[in-house]
Amino acid sequence: MSKESMKMNRRDFLGLGAVAAVGAMGLAGCAPQTSAEKDLSATGDAAATPEATAAAEDWLGAEPEVAEGDIVETLDTDFLIIGAGTAGLAAAGAAADLGLNFIACDKSNQVPETREYLGGVDTAYAKANNVTIDRPKLLNELTRYASGKCNQKLIKRWIDDSAEYIDWVTEVMKDAGKEVMLDMPPEHATGGTDYYVPYVQHLWEPSYVPPTRNDVIAERLSGQGHDILFEHKMVKLVHADGKVTGAIFETKDGMKQINAKNTLLATGGYAANPVMMTALQPSAVACCTASSFNPTCTGDGIKAGLWAGASKDKDAAPMVFDRGAVAPGVDAGYEGEGEGAIFRGSIFQENIGSQPFMKVNRHGQRFANESTPYDFICFAATYQPGGVWCQVYDSNMMDDMLRFETVGCSRVVPYIEMGMTYDEYTAASQEAGILMKADTIEELADMLGFTGQDKDNFLAEVERYNGFYDNQVDEDFGKEAYRLSAIRQPPFYGCWFGGSLLTTIDGLRINENCQVLDPELNVIEGLYAAGDVSGSFFSGNYPEYVVGVACGRSSVEGRHVAKLLAGAAQ
Repeated sequence: MSKESMKMNRRDFLGLGAVAAVGAMGLAGCAPQTSAEKDLSATGDAAATPEATAAAEDWLGAEPEVAEGDIVETLDTDFLIIGAGTAGLAAAGAAADLGLNFIACDKSNQVPETREYLGGVDTAYAKANNVTIDRPKLLNELTRYASGKCNQKLIKRWIDDSAEYIDWVTEVMKDAGKEVMLDMPPEHATGGTDYYVPYVQHLWEPSYVPPTRNDVIAERLSGQGHDILFEHKMVKLVHADGKVTGAIFETKDGMKQINAKNTLLATGGYAANPVMMTALQPSAVACCTASSFNPTCTGDGIKAGLWAGASKDKDAAPMVFDRGAVAPGVDAGYEGEGEGAIFRGSIFQENIGSQPFMKVNRHGQRFANESTPYDFICFAATYQPGGVWCQVYDSNMMDDMLRFETVGCSRVVPYIEMGMTYDEYTAASQEAGILMKADTIEELADMLGFTGQDKDNFLAEVERYNGFYDNQVDEDFGKEAYRLSAIRQPPFYGCWFGGSLLTTIDGLRINENCQVLDPELNVIEGLYAAGDVSGSFFSGNYPEYVVGVACGRSSVEGRHVAKLLAGAAQ
């Protein structure tokens, strides 16, 4: 990749300068559920308390009723794809190539934003770099992340089929003049413990410069005669007797029913629905200050699936990054209530938050190992005042980050080597006046809001941390020696952070063929789910060190459904 192309995409790649105005957009309404029309068996929790039942009713609501006379148009197809994001377009791309009769629709007015990274196992590009993945170890590593609360056959579907999808999408992207590269993380251990860090992430350069992957696939579909029906908001699935036969949509022209032999939900998660988040993801809400989610991800598909008799993962699985920079004194959590609740931060991601510099709480004290997956420090902060933390470093930060060499989208080494400056890397928080800069540690402490005993604690913690760096041993939390850094060279920098919520990755339970399951784990005929609307893959956290697995599994799942229906799946 040339330095010229880096100049084109560096800022977007790092997520700099973007403001999270999306938090209040596109939030779904939730009508209260009546009486005992549904119990929590739909969510897979038959032993729910009355309080839990009430909370579930608040976010799920009753299935809407649509009179037959309200339907202004009816279409018929063999395969209905609801959602034109990563999973939906992967399904549509395969369906078009395989000659399926299908309709793809989305509630937005354009193709949703693409996350350019994509995880694939033992691809041609990995082999060209002499990279071999230990597949059983990877399977069991992802199972360990999920604490066993997953379907290993579904995970294995991504491991076994991802190379074929990477091959397909790479040829598609070549037509748009974009070349794939294998993102090679460092060979050293990472994360404080022995995590398995396989080379599976692929991206297309220049990244985040239009057209993105979803744009290219959508344009290709149009050229094949398959235009996406935009501004089609799903109201409900059409279902009876344990079988789904299509869906009803709200459109600008009125209610439309699309009948289908098979229906794929690819509608995303529910990060943009504060009612669902409050009910189902209290730990994530408690540590988040900012929003990185797609505002269309309001849980529509999950609710429609539950109304049709599906089951859902029992435990939450958020994707939270440690990059929600905020001003001193700002707490994590929502401001406001109900559908209008938003996170308080205006910076959706300040990437330097993911670097393993010293982090302290409001009492000026370290509270965790800073060299861990993104969401660890976020969840640890829920045990600290305000659910936030402060990150501190000195003017040697660029050299420190070269030594840290983190993985995934926080990996900054190639960009530093190509001339990226500190000001570029921290543009968002500097522009907002949130990143503090001082000539002395004492002055920095004042700017960060530390006073009295908390300030004394902070100054003492800096001194103690410097001692850990000198001795190359973190006596408090066991952080790796190469990820320690001194805080001695002015100017000094500090910034408060909370989590930035990207998406949710718990959803409707599915089997290895992406068929949606009822509470007894029987297949619901005619209904499939792929991507963030589906579950059975993650639990509790996002497996950050298996980089690109979320987009990778969404793509593979969507493509697999189309191939399965065409009789082309293995």
